[in-house]
Amino acid sequence: MWFYADGMTRLAAGEFEQADGVGDWRVLGGGLSAWFTARSLSAGAELITRVAELTGGKWLPDVDLRASGVHVRIGASEPAGFAEDDVELARTVSAAARELGLVADPAALQILRLAIDVVDRPDVMSFWRTTFAYEPIGDNALADPLHRDPAISFHPTDQLRPLRNRIHVDVSRGAETVDEVKAALSQEPYGAYGLTLADAEGNEIDLVPGDGLPDAADWQTQFGAMTFYPTASPVQASGLAAAVARLADDADEPVLVDLRPDGVTIDGGKDQWEVDGEARPEFVELAGRIQAAAHNLGLTADPTRLRFVQLGIDAVDVPTVRAFWKTLLGYEPDPRTDLTDIYDPRRLNPVIMFQEMDASDEDRRKQRNRIHVDLDVPHDQLKARIDTALAAGGRLVTETPQQCLLTDPEGLEIRLITQDT
Repeated sequence: MWFYADGMTRLAAGEFEQADGVGDWRVLGGGLSAWFTARSLSAGAELITRVAELTGGKWLPDVDLRASGVHVRIGASEPAGFAEDDVELARTVSAAARELGLVADPAALQILRLAIDVVDRPDVMSFWRTTFAYEPIGDNALADPLHRDPAISFHPTDQLRPLRNRIHVDVSRGAETVDEVKAALSQEPYGAYGLTLADAEGNEIDLVPGDGLPDAADWQTQFGAMTFYPTASPVQASGLAAAVARLADDADEPVLVDLRPDGVTIDGGKDQWEVDGEARPEFVELAGRIQAAAHNLGLTADPTRLRFVQLGIDAVDVPTVRAFWKTLLGYEPDPRTDLTDIYDPRRLNPVIMFQEMDASDEDRRKQRNRIHVDLDVPHDQLKARIDTALAAGGRLVTETPQQCLLTDPEGLEIRLITQDT
């Protein structure tokens, strides 16, 4: 237990998990996380409303509302540990969940992040900050201000690896924003679709311009159809979430509702708004009703905050590599026969797609990839994740009590990380 001059008592990770009334929670990615299963969006929204009431309308950590449950993230453990208020809030959320019959599932928790090996960190970070509109976290990391898309850390290397990565990133933002980014970088996109940009060390992204959703002016289609409403208080945010939940449940549309201290993102999920490239009338109708509900609450959309991120992996044996990542991450395969996508069933982590590469491209296959995946998992799930990876064809490279480095069947790296208890 740590004591500070301001009189605040703070708990280290191991001390937190030994505290009373917090068994639903795990220390994950520098904060406290819990997942509570629910039977519908409305059932999950009840938890949000209940806790907002219990905390006098002052509460709003990061909350991801899904048709199958609620993901709550509180505080950050670095550098000073968890404050008493964080611990008390965790207890309050758990107590409210129990009253509503919602059961926690710590095994569902994970946070996927990106790591990039760089020679010139400031230059490379500047590119990714511009293209993603991320915020710096210390000197060597960037993060989504809305805490929806994967954070990126940058690690020094003295070896510049010139060949293309086998992991690349797709990011979609509004069309005007995409034009501003290209102008700021003084780059002309290239590639098969004219969308590819690269940092000074050859790490590529496809920057995809979004578009509007017909008959729903507040919405953008950026792989998923989505909108963002800035909110002035937790009560206003929870009221919008409850209204969206009712409308989406009535329409049988499992939208994603992400509440943050400064606003609410509503997202249909990748490609769920369309069929064969055409907007589904049912979704467009729901989007219009959600838009009207937001306007009735006095809210105005801000499309500049919207972003979609997914990962692409090049593989020679796509079925084998895809099966490894699906198994390790607990993802589901996209049912469409023409796609290789796998997705988080709770839609909390990014979609991953797979592309076939030429087996004869041995130099690129042998080069250690500059972009890697980090996966934060609960400390009591680490061994099970390692066993799962090995059973799916992975290889264990290094292991410590807090993390291990694995490779997939074709050598791409993934680091499993857990907080020390």
